[in-house]
Amino acid sequence: MHSPATMSRAFPDISIVALDRAMTGDLQHKIDQKTKPRGALGRLETLALQLGLIQQSLSPRIINPHVLVCAGDHGAAKAGVSAFPQEVTWQMVENFLAGGAAINVLAKQAGMKLVVADAGVAHDFGVRDGLRSLKVGAGGTANYLEGAAMSDAQCATAMANGATLAREFAAAGCNVLAFGEMGIGNSAAASLITHCITGLPLADCVGRGTGLDDAGLERKRALLAQALSIWPERPQISHLPLAEGEDGRGSNKFRPAGEDVYRILARFGGFEIAMLAGAMLAAAEARMTLLIDGFIVTSALLAAALVSPAVLDYCVYAHCSHEAGHHLQLEWLKGEPLLDLGLRLGEGTGAALALPLLNAACAFMNEMASFESAGVSEEA
Repeated sequence: MHSPATMSRAFPDISIVALDRAMTGDLQHKIDQKTKPRGALGRLETLALQLGLIQQSLSPRIINPHVLVCAGDHGAAKAGVSAFPQEVTWQMVENFLAGGAAINVLAKQAGMKLVVADAGVAHDFGVRDGLRSLKVGAGGTANYLEGAAMSDAQCATAMANGATLAREFAAAGCNVLAFGEMGIGNSAAASLITHCITGLPLADCVGRGTGLDDAGLERKRALLAQALSIWPERPQISHLPLAEGEDGRGSNKFRPAGEDVYRILARFGGFEIAMLAGAMLAAAEARMTLLIDGFIVTSALLAAALVSPAVLDYCVYAHCSHEAGHHLQLEWLKGEPLLDLGLRLGEGTGAALALPLLNAACAFMNEMASFESAGVSEEA
């Protein structure tokens, strides 16, 4: 059982300010005065409004965008929850460092700085250019089929490491932070985390991950059910639905959960998932826009939102993954994805593909003529 004192020694206090929506009217007026019918730019208009509120500016801009890819190994991976062997995690990190992965290509195309963080990969990379070594456990997490994946202190340290990175990026002027991950077996951990936080049926949260066949999928579901069965003291987290008339974007309210979120993260692990949750909280505290990727990244967001619901105000949901359970996570969070391309790669690839839409939203706000400046008559 975690105690608040135990967690606070390693994980810094986070204070996220809910969005000040006083500028909504002025932002909407500027959007509506562009030379177009009202609402004609669809989601770009709501995106421009959100970016303006986050930045508290009538002229929002994307500055020095980063994508943080956190990598970690999972003890349960060797039990058969993935179609790929565990060593693929470190091999893919090498691929990131060599510039050969999908996220390298897409981040470069989008003009994003890629940062790869080793949260706990079972491999010694040594000192490498382009790699932030922040290992919490050198061999990855423990096997949650036998007990807790990580200790209280390890969970807090992983979250604190993520927060430190996000604050470094903010100090470098970054105002948009995208999130990605790498870790064989982490879709299984994300399924368990999602189930425990939302109460959605476990079977609905479990997908094929890296490409399990039907037999492999059934085995994965059975193993995850087994993992739950040996944790009878797991916390029951209640969710408060939206109040009548509340705006769904970022306004979900979670019942105060005390230390429950840390207990769930520590039990089912993912040093990289805990690191992502900490980075999200610190990024929102720094008033960055958070560009949320797929299923595993969204499981980290679920955890972050239990710590501070205000984090959701700063989130843009890049896409809806093809992985089973992601659309359920998005429905739960009242999050509307920008793209639906059938992606299921992870790495932050969906987030990198969505960044040009944020640039487009800023561009029309800052460069498109108004009816008055262009001498165009407004609609009657």
